[in-house]
Amino acid sequence: MPLELPRLPYDRTALQPHLSAETLDLHHGRHHRGYVEAVNARIDGTELAELPLEDIVRQSQGSLFDAAAQAWNHAFYFQCLHPRGGGDPKDRLAELVTRHFGDIRRLREEFDRAALGLFGSGWVWLVQHPTGALAIQATRNAGTPLTGQSRPLLACDVWEHAYYTDYQNERARYLEAFWKLVNWDFVAAQLRD
Repeated sequence: MPLELPRLPYDRTALQPHLSAETLDLHHGRHHRGYVEAVNARIDGTELAELPLEDIVRQSQGSLFDAAAQAWNHAFYFQCLHPRGGGDPKDRLAELVTRHFGDIRRLREEFDRAALGLFGSGWVWLVQHPTGALAIQATRNAGTPLTGQSRPLLACDVWEHAYYTDYQNERARYLEAFWKLVNWDFVAAQLRD
């Protein structure tokens, strides 16, 4: 069964002024769609065609891995954003952030440092290790925590298509906007029990 491009969980204009409708059209409507179509083209007629996307990511390599991981990463990223997002995490997530980073300000500093220090394209993640500890992880290109032991909680796309229309090459300004959109409820729902 072919994969379908997931719908955005909000209207294409909902993240303005932080991310424009034009950025979402390019990011979701072109790039994300292209990755889904590339996966479908590569798995058609194979045993992978019946698997969920996460399993395809874990079982593939080469160009199929790149397309599948990018399709999954983008779907996850769009869930991490919300028009009424931002602010600070609450409850258990807030406690874990305090335990592992000191406070939300330090989490943001470490996350931004990883995003600004990533040469070229990739992703920055807040992950939870099997021990329960939270950590920041940067991955290049299509890299994803799905291929390791850590559970992804929050993703920030630092490929240029995620921000160039709105911020040109100013990744730091994009990160400021990103924090105003973070869907902490979604992040908290990803935590291990």
